[in-house]
Amino acid sequence: MTDFQAVLNSIYQDAIQATDKGVVASYIPELAHVNKENFAIQLRTATGECYGVGDYNKLFSIQSISKVLALSKAMSLIGEDIWKRVDVEPSGHPFNQLALLEIENGIPRNPFINSGAIVIADILVSHLKNPKEDFLNYVRELAGDASINYNIDVALSEQSTGFKNFAAANLLKSFKNLNNPVDVVLDFYFYQCSIEMTCSQLSNTFYLFANNGKCLQNKLHITDRQVKRVNALMLTCGFYDEAGEFAFEVGLPGKSGVGGGIVALLPDHFVITTWSPGLNKKGNSKLGMQALEQFTTKTKQSIF
Repeated sequence: MTDFQAVLNSIYQDAIQATDKGVVASYIPELAHVNKENFAIQLRTATGECYGVGDYNKLFSIQSISKVLALSKAMSLIGEDIWKRVDVEPSGHPFNQLALLEIENGIPRNPFINSGAIVIADILVSHLKNPKEDFLNYVRELAGDASINYNIDVALSEQSTGFKNFAAANLLKSFKNLNNPVDVVLDFYFYQCSIEMTCSQLSNTFYLFANNGKCLQNKLHITDRQVKRVNALMLTCGFYDEAGEFAFEVGLPGKSGVGGGIVALLPDHFVITTWSPGLNKKGNSKLGMQALEQFTTKTKQSIF
């Protein structure tokens, strides 16, 4: 049987000694203040054992990791109709790139690039009675944790600097792929991305994607078929234009965010979350990527 704690301890020792820890995201002013010396790994197994090392109970901004949760909520509301408005292909371009959107007539390549996530946000705004409150309650229910919240300062910081997101939303609107007012959709989107969690909370929240759509409380939120779709998208599109590298090096479905978090999973086995705020040139956590490669290499547990 694998000694998971020993594996995590070994990876942690390597990580904290690294000389190059990447660069903290600064284009969202509130994220620029985060200390890049923070590092954490937390693992939750399918049988309920939890292991952690480092700052795994310290809050951080989950950013684009929230796009997976938004997608799952939208799927539970409208099912396959989502795919009429957003595609399922890797973009091969940065997450905030606009050129493809114009070439492809306002249909984003996938739900994890910004334009695709804005379409998903539009769906949630249309179908939830109180979008921000209802979405937060959904996340809290998945995690079994009512303390999870938005970071208002981060949301406002994104709103004041999110010019490319406004451009993407207006472009979507011009192609009639946004049903609600641009400012209403983006207000929800910025709050969605500002959710704060610890590594432990994230592992708990993503448990349903490793558990056939059932959360920790054993409540079914999305179907087996939908879980398969979400995990496939995480594998092929979860890391911006570095998804192929992550599949190649790590071999797990996962999702990153510019707050430095990465959550990955092996269906029916475990969910693992890492946090290291320093990013590589593609916008993914530099040490998080390395830690997960070491984890699947040392444990020999990946989907391949």
